[in-house]
Amino acid sequence: MKVTVGFLTGQMNADTKFDETDFRNLLPRYSKDAMAANMAIVDLVKLIAKQKNASPAQIALSWVMAQKPWIIPIPGTTKLHRLEENIKSVNVQLTAEDLKKIRDVISKIQITGERYNTQMNKTLGK
Repeated sequence: MKVTVGFLTGQMNADTKFDETDFRNLLPRYSKDAMAANMAIVDLVKLIAKQKNASPAQIALSWVMAQKPWIIPIPGTTKLHRLEENIKSVNVQLTAEDLKKIRDVISKIQITGERYNTQMNKTLGK
């Protein structure tokens, strides 16, 4: 399952409008319908964030880091306060029980929308 950390922060929803030049306008997963359908995973991240007294971004980054020791997320930001928030994600401890709960909920969510559009899919692996 691949969704962006930016989406998981809950800062976007089905009503989010991107600038006409924004790359996400080309991605099916960022369509209004797909974003509305995929909010279940955002709700889960927000719930865990509240329980852990962390931000949704910190939970998303912590979850990625918990997958394998060699996986390192590379979050992008242009804001210093977001960089500081992202750095603090290393302090968020997701227990084995937390990770199981996340896996269980994710396994029941049907992610809507392809990651790339048809034209982009044709260029993958070349």
